[in-house]
Amino acid sequence: MHDARALIDLGTEAVRTLARRGYSLDLSSLEELQSRRVQSIRSAEEMRAEAKRVAKEVQRTAKEGGDISDLKEHARKLKEQIREVEADQEVIQKELDEFLLGIPNLPLEETPDGNSEEFATEIRKVGTPQAFSFTPKDHVDLGEALGIFDFARATKLSGPRFTVTRGVGAELERALASLFLAIHTRRHGYVEHGVPFLVTPATMTGTGQLPKFEEDLFKTGVADRPLYLIPTAEVPLTNLYADEIIPAKELPLALTAHTPCFRSEAGSYGRDTRGVLRQHQFAKVEMVRLCAAEDSQKELDAMVGHAEACLKELGLAYRVILLPAGDMGFSAQMTYDIEVWLPSQDTYREVSSVSDCGTFQARRANIRTRDADGKTTPVATLNGSGLPIGRTLAALLEQNQQEDGSIVLPEALTPYLGYRRISADGTPQE
Repeated sequence: MHDARALIDLGTEAVRTLARRGYSLDLSSLEELQSRRVQSIRSAEEMRAEAKRVAKEVQRTAKEGGDISDLKEHARKLKEQIREVEADQEVIQKELDEFLLGIPNLPLEETPDGNSEEFATEIRKVGTPQAFSFTPKDHVDLGEALGIFDFARATKLSGPRFTVTRGVGAELERALASLFLAIHTRRHGYVEHGVPFLVTPATMTGTGQLPKFEEDLFKTGVADRPLYLIPTAEVPLTNLYADEIIPAKELPLALTAHTPCFRSEAGSYGRDTRGVLRQHQFAKVEMVRLCAAEDSQKELDAMVGHAEACLKELGLAYRVILLPAGDMGFSAQMTYDIEVWLPSQDTYREVSSVSDCGTFQARRANIRTRDADGKTTPVATLNGSGLPIGRTLAALLEQNQQEDGSIVLPEALTPYLGYRRISADGTPQE
């Protein structure tokens, strides 16, 4: 959550910067709310000071044997007025918090202008998309022919936007998750976590999913306790340190987890509905880093490299782009997308977003660090996919398909599978 005073101090610059991401900041309303809050706090403080003065006057007058009835009545009225001002202060603070919670993060100036991927800056391409001597099939046709995807039965169980994997398909999912976790923990120093898949509204608010994006979430509860299914492990991983002060010497923290992710995909019907590209439930290995604010850009570059390492290990062709200000997630101040090549679509499709959120989420979740002088400041938080299992599997099938319908698997998966090829009938072959 933003600091109201900081936004007001930025003034028209804050308006301009937020306009780059399509958000119109009502600066006058913010100034009015902040002014009411300051005035309410000042009034309460003045009344408390007067109440203390009157209390001392009551004690002094009583000790001298004087009449204290008028003074006691004045003290009683002051107490009532203080309660009224404090109640008003709570209302104003709630209004201000709700206003601030709806404002997205300020994009860094290094981000391009624009509101869609067509305005993104391509950073690099890695690997060369295959030149097939035949018309490549998409992952749906490949998976169903191999017998590893069963979309019909998934729909019977849960409706559209769900997938059942079976046999080699389920083995591939498990192998990919194990490979990604091994890369992050053994090669890059992340600490693996097992986290809850249901979290509180406060936890969702900490990373920016609430209140703005409630329609995108699946909500449930226990008795009178509301709970939300996580849309990504970023939510519980980042909030592990909510309301905590992390010693500076422990930073940066690197966390990872393999979890299911649940998304309603509100407003996305009709887009990417075929196959596993846009599901209500999918599995993903997530990376989260917490660091000193001044180190966030360095950590962002490192995390992009960590996500790329997974694709390189699999030998998949991909590219890295820098998203424009208007196409980033709500909490991000800078985002790199990594897009993997899908032969059936003859294009690159997003497989990982790696974002630097600066201190935006840490302010909302109250995650701080303490420097050598004892001063506490918000940390920076970063997150990225490392990687989603379904989308990676789709690219793996499509990029490694053979004309006879078989799939040649990358050597990196052999330790987890024990075979290097899937025959056209879906059976594994060494």
